[in-house]
Amino acid sequence: MSEPQPLSERNASVPGDYRAALGAVLEALDIPYAATVGDEETRAAMLLERVMHTVIFLRGVLDPDRRGYRCVADDVAYLLDRLAEHPAEGYKTWAQGVAELEAAKDGGR
Repeated sequence: MSEPQPLSERNASVPGDYRAALGAVLEALDIPYAATVGDEETRAAMLLERVMHTVIFLRGVLDPDRRGYRCVADDVAYLLDRLAEHPAEGYKTWAQGVAELEAAKDGGR
């Protein structure tokens, strides 16, 4: 059995437009976890908007009736524009919460 191909080599085999498309999907969905329940409500609402736009994007890229009419780069630009309307901000992330706790512990010494 052959060894698995390194990730960098596997990524190199993905055509540029589709690599950009996958990067946009990752940007849309990979947002930091929230620090608190209240922050999670904000994150969940934001993520839901981003998921909706991502599904629209994926339908457009994969729709066989639209091939030849639009290029993937146009679809990627559309998704990135929608993500800019719903930035992953406005809530405290888990990492920020942990950093605050660590700073409070260090400050109390």
